[in-house]
Amino acid sequence: MNWTVVPLAVIAYFIGAAPLGYWLVRRLSGKSPRLASVYNLGLESAARLLGLGPLLAAFVADVFKGYLAVYLARGQGLEAALLLAVAAYLGHINPPSFLIPERPFRPRGGGLLIGILAALSVSGYPYLQAFLPLVFALIVWALTGYLSLAAVTVAFTMALVLMFLPVSTLAQVLAWVLAALVIWRYKENLGRILEGTEPKLGEPAPLPGRDQVVCAFMIHPLTLDDFWQSPRFAWMKPLVRAGLVRQSWIERLAEFFRPMKVGEIRGVRTKDGREIRCYLISAPLLPHQITGKPELATRRATQGARLAAELGASVFGLGAFWSVVGEKGLKVQEAVPEIQVTNGGAYTAGTVKAAIPQILERFEKEGKKLSEVTAAVVGANGVVAFGIARQIAPLVGRLILIGRNAERLERSAASLRKMVARKGAKTEIVTSTDIPAIREAELVFTATSDPGAVIFPDFVKPGAWIYDEGVPPDVDPAVKKVPGVRVIPGGVVRLPGEAMVNLDLRFGGPDLVPACLAETMILAAEEAWERKSLGGQTASENIQFFVEKAAELGFEVVD
Repeated sequence: MNWTVVPLAVIAYFIGAAPLGYWLVRRLSGKSPRLASVYNLGLESAARLLGLGPLLAAFVADVFKGYLAVYLARGQGLEAALLLAVAAYLGHINPPSFLIPERPFRPRGGGLLIGILAALSVSGYPYLQAFLPLVFALIVWALTGYLSLAAVTVAFTMALVLMFLPVSTLAQVLAWVLAALVIWRYKENLGRILEGTEPKLGEPAPLPGRDQVVCAFMIHPLTLDDFWQSPRFAWMKPLVRAGLVRQSWIERLAEFFRPMKVGEIRGVRTKDGREIRCYLISAPLLPHQITGKPELATRRATQGARLAAELGASVFGLGAFWSVVGEKGLKVQEAVPEIQVTNGGAYTAGTVKAAIPQILERFEKEGKKLSEVTAAVVGANGVVAFGIARQIAPLVGRLILIGRNAERLERSAASLRKMVARKGAKTEIVTSTDIPAIREAELVFTATSDPGAVIFPDFVKPGAWIYDEGVPPDVDPAVKKVPGVRVIPGGVVRLPGEAMVNLDLRFGGPDLVPACLAETMILAAEEAWERKSLGGQTASENIQFFVEKAAELGFEVVD
């Protein structure tokens, strides 16, 4: 191999970068292949959206690109051919920006690998051995049903075969470089295979239609232990426990991960017979990373919305701490207009509105008179907590509003005093920035966005009832040991049908989910896009809409 191969490698890079398959699909189907990727939806679902003809045309075009790029090196040896193969693949997966039709544009290069393999057979790679990777790939696809695993098999087997042939070390190194690039490009698909969420041949991914709806919901680990639920990261658990890897290192590493599909909720079926499939998408940032790095969090949420659109979802929900990033979803929706985005606030408020009367009724059955009770609302500066305060203020004898911003608390208290006076009640309303002030309360309602517990045993009056709407929970587990204390989880919804999920969402069972996730499903089922929750304002008519539709579809509030 001599210096003349360098300009050929540059040409091979641009041949690989030419988006021929994209242009053909766009021209023949009139649709964006980005939103119907075979590697996201599976062959059958992608063919249903785009048509088998355009997909085959795109595949043949990629095969041609791979063959042409490597054929340029004929007569110059196997090393030159493999160098051009690496250059062509790099061009295909990382084309220059002026050639990218639309962002994000993330081709995998399965067809390109077939073309590369064919051209290598006339450039020093023995014909029979060049045929073996394709045979093994077809066997893997037939046995497993995973197209992505078959593509990785082509590159891996090609490099492995060269280890047993009388070729130079440089040729072997270049082959393994190509294999490493392919494995890296398919890492998301390989991760989905580990988690059981990758589409198989014969098991097409669901697409929104008459009898089924598809949505996506963005989650995050609440603690480091949640990392280990995913097989992608479980191998690091013993290293952390042994002290060989620090938590800070994992947190730093997590900041470089793009959002990924980590799970699915299946088996949800509404009363009218429709199936709802929900993809769980995660960028593995912990709560303090999301709140501490808002620009990074907004970027990851935006990328998550794009991935949800590529997976075929019609609605993308922002869960837990994701719900407050990007001005509570507004910036995410602006950046990704091809999918509907919601922060789940309306139905969350609706579940609270529905649960509070039942809690108060049960509380009074214990022999306590509400008009003589002291109640406290923690997080009263927030929308949900203030909604609770409005609901209970005319009913209790004394109400303590607790939050961080004293000035805003006083304004909230003033509006509540006017409302209470109009209703003829005589509730005393006071404010505090000190959470231990709840020691005076027999009824405590809490809905903060803190990443950890804010209510501890020393803060709580024995016998108090605590309604915890926080995600993660605001109440420390040790509070349950205080004599007579009852902790009631809030915002939890039971799904209709027989829900199955491959992750523990920490809500007590596979059919129990947060209200914000349930809102995402309801929105997808009803296609009532004008009702989605974005920004800090939640219209009362939207709250009532989700409460009514949830009941019609079979969703139940757990109290």
